Amino acid sequence: MTASRFATRLNSFASRPQAEWPDLVGKPSMLQMAARAAKVAGLTDLDLNFPDHVDEKPAEMARKLGDVGLSVNGFAMRYYSNPAFKLGAFTNPDIAVRREAIDLTKAGIDAAREAGSNLMTLWLGQDGFDYAFQADYAALWQHEIDGIREVAAHDPDCQISLEYKPNEPRSYSLMPDAATTLLAIREIGLPNLGVTLDFAHVLYADEQPAFAAALVARHSKLLGVHLNDGYAKRDDGLMVGAVHTLQTIELLRQIRRDGYAGAIYFDTFPDMTGLDPVHECEVNIATVKRMLRVVERLEKDNRLSTAVDRQDAVASQAIIQEAMLGPDS
Repeated sequence: MTASRFATRLNSFASRPQAEWPDLVGKPSMLQMAARAAKVAGLTDLDLNFPDHVDEKPAEMARKLGDVGLSVNGFAMRYYSNPAFKLGAFTNPDIAVRREAIDLTKAGIDAAREAGSNLMTLWLGQDGFDYAFQADYAALWQHEIDGIREVAAHDPDCQISLEYKPNEPRSYSLMPDAATTLLAIREIGLPNLGVTLDFAHVLYADEQPAFAAALVARHSKLLGVHLNDGYAKRDDGLMVGAVHTLQTIELLRQIRRDGYAGAIYFDTFPDMTGLDPVHECEVNIATVKRMLRVVERLEKDNRLSTAVDRQDAVASQAIIQEAMLGPDS
């Protein structure tokens, strides 16, 4: 894996709008945010939310992004257009609402393809439950499987990546962790399905990120990596490496070993506290590049593989700290 493609969350660039657009009334447009994102040194791609960010022909939109030096990495579905989706998109008790969600997703896949991308990320956050005795779990699961299967079959050349998250907005998500997501992919059995790992989601699913990546590589394929950080209690969206530096480095080492060739996407929230989104993204890129240099040093250090083979935690920690911080002088 080389650090050649970096993508980011477009809505981050609505942060501190008056600093960029002093006369702005209302919210910045997609193209305004993209032009601001294009100022980030080293940023190559954007991910676009559907239907939120798509207000014109996708091919024309992609051309305009190209004019500012950015490519479309992929699309990500958002199910906010109908208030009924709050009770579920693919799992809604109303068959008409389920059909609307499936058809909206198919339209999003078509739009992604028209924009020149073959990646659609599904975060099915509305699909879940909040109370005991609220739902028939077998029926809920079947609706989810049927919906994912139908949209994945819509365009076999488009990669459909499932992004899991333990909860929020629902108290319990149907796709809360790596194992459950892999079970769904196995049950559906279509080759264009895979997984997106969001670092903060993985943390508060109480998973070790590199282990989750290894499971995905073994049983499916990794289609997306969303880097950020947090305190494992919620989706904090902090800057890369702010809390879990070692775990981030281990994840980068794992996905490099597994042959991940996609973009590194920053799903951080500078807009939550009004940080400068351009500088924040540049620091994230620089951090990942530094971490990848640490990974390269570790891969050349035979002591680490020996320590890992022995499951010698003390030796491995000493080697990693030396690679990060330098030798003890």
